[in-house]
Amino acid sequence: MRLLGYFDAYLGFLSVGSPQDLGQNALDVGCGTGAFAEARAVIQPRGQVTLLEPSGKMLAQADHALARRGATATTVQSHLEDFRPAEPHDCILAAHVLEHCENPTDALRHLRGLSAPAARLWLVVSKPHWCNAIIWFQWRHRSYRPRQVAKMLGDAGWELEAEHSFPTGPPSRTSRGYLARAV
Repeated sequence: MRLLGYFDAYLGFLSVGSPQDLGQNALDVGCGTGAFAEARAVIQPRGQVTLLEPSGKMLAQADHALARRGATATTVQSHLEDFRPAEPHDCILAAHVLEHCENPTDALRHLRGLSAPAARLWLVVSKPHWCNAIIWFQWRHRSYRPRQVAKMLGDAGWELEAEHSFPTGPPSRTSRGYLARAV
């Protein structure tokens, strides 16, 4: 992920706001290797971070990535639909998760249920591009146009505040960022 520029892309996306926008109780859903949570730790080193990931191997890799940054995290090996936190989160990170959900609007509703009032959702979603056709062979994921994502967010109780175009590298061709607030 780092070699392909995703860490730098996530860092740029998260930098559009202030560190306070990244909350004190963050959840990285489908954290994978931890690149999104690691980028958050660079900007907002304080607060609690929960890494949620069904793969134990990837979860360990994400935890290690945060530890290298001096950040600690709570790790939870679980699928999103089975996750029930003790308290709501004021910042939710989700990079390339919706594309793998059977019903992405339901997944966004579940994320809304995990969030505190006025929580922020930093969402990265695959967009239509021929590069995603190559990635599809490995992951069998979907891609969405901005209008589709905006509708799903609205239907799930999120207000879209901003969209973010990644400026360079593979993220510029494969991904789009969305910042939304819980309503």
